[in-house]
Amino acid sequence: MRSEVLNSRNCVWMALFLLAIAFFTGSAPAHAQTNSRGLPDFSDLVDRVGPAVVNIRTTQKVSQNQQGFPGFPGMDPSDPFFEFFRRFMPPGTPMPGQPGQTPRGGQQAPEREVPSGVGSGFVIDSDGYLLTNHHVVDGAESIIVTFPDKREFKGKVIGSDQRTDVALVKIEGKSLPFLKIGNVNNTKVGQWVVAIGSPFGLENSVTAGIVSAKGRDTGEYLPFIQTDVAVNPGNSGGPLLNLDGEVIGINSQIYSRTGGFMGISFAIPIDEAMRVAKQLRENGKVSRGRIGVGIGEVDKDVAKALGLDSAVGALVGSVGKDSPADKAGVIAGDIILRFDGKKVEKASDLPRIVGETKPGSKVNMVLWRKGAEKTVPITVAEFEVEAAKPAAPAEKPKPVEADKLGLTVTDPTAQEKSAQNLTGGVVVRNAAGLAASAGITAGDLILRVGRTDVTSAKQFADLVKAIPKGQAVPMLVRRGENSFFVVLTP
Repeated sequence: MRSEVLNSRNCVWMALFLLAIAFFTGSAPAHAQTNSRGLPDFSDLVDRVGPAVVNIRTTQKVSQNQQGFPGFPGMDPSDPFFEFFRRFMPPGTPMPGQPGQTPRGGQQAPEREVPSGVGSGFVIDSDGYLLTNHHVVDGAESIIVTFPDKREFKGKVIGSDQRTDVALVKIEGKSLPFLKIGNVNNTKVGQWVVAIGSPFGLENSVTAGIVSAKGRDTGEYLPFIQTDVAVNPGNSGGPLLNLDGEVIGINSQIYSRTGGFMGISFAIPIDEAMRVAKQLRENGKVSRGRIGVGIGEVDKDVAKALGLDSAVGALVGSVGKDSPADKAGVIAGDIILRFDGKKVEKASDLPRIVGETKPGSKVNMVLWRKGAEKTVPITVAEFEVEAAKPAAPAEKPKPVEADKLGLTVTDPTAQEKSAQNLTGGVVVRNAAGLAASAGITAGDLILRVGRTDVTSAKQFADLVKAIPKGQAVPMLVRRGENSFFVVLTP
């Protein structure tokens, strides 16, 4: 009997032991195999696209006694970091070979060509057109394009656009390998992507990662693709590819405190780059639209106070005199919701949408003004830099106090009206209490209270007195050339 009990117990323990073996030796390897099958193998992709990715070297002419980089005299121009630091020098800094490099004694020394930068690029058609970054070829005396099979060509810049950092280069070749252009709209956050280029001059280097974000604003007008792909100095201008081997971006920027990769890199969306390349190929330059407004973001408090369902659009802060917007009747305080049928979700969308519109086009623009939508036709002009208007000295007419808000205001003087193109509003001479806490300062102009335009200091005081206690009221404030809303609750 005891022997039978022991045998039964032994059977139970043996069964548990076998289950444990099955668990640790059976299920775990099966899980590992699943993971390994889920990881992509990039070797076939690299074999297909690699021949169309090129290394770009540039040279500049410098005097015999000018070596290194302005501000970095010990840095050799052939150093891969030379190209990285060059991008961040202030405008107007003399570069090697430019005027301003005259040696001591007043005589110009003989010049020689030295390496000035290294980058990457990729061929977009079999006739030898290739894309790279503007900052890779900017200021170059000569461009050498090297293929992975060691063939070298002399490159010619067809056109280069600093604003988007895109350059189109041509080499004399036929039946060249080229890359297929992908659809950025089909790219999703979390998808695998591959970068190929020449980081630190190391040609044909491949790195991989995922798309971290799309439509990333970095202070530029482009909606960058953010990735965690290792991109370093020298990768600039190389392609960012999806798993089908299609180009979805041009590697352009890194976020770094050291000059090397820190886990965040940015690529120019290929659809934006191809639009620029098309104009560069046809005209040698990029023509952009403009409407002549200064804009800012719409925050939640302002949106709520103005009756908008959500914080969308671009708040018009200023309107250039005789600009397309001025002629269309746009005024400070308007919120641009749509332009030529395209939604303006945030302020940075508008310059991109307007810039892509052909100068001379007549389109409709939807505004939010005083609690309602308003559609206005507008003729787009060509982009140009406008000079800022100087401010006129202010006089001091009789002040009027609005005690409920802590403001002292006056009517604008004739000089102020002329200098700032004013048709109404009041000038803040002193701000205290609630107004000062909200950020209003002396010199600001108040153009609107709620939905009512301000026409005089007396009318403004009456409007303030009529505000019910505890009711939030948006005020349109102009400071310099920019206007914004301040929400005050007496």
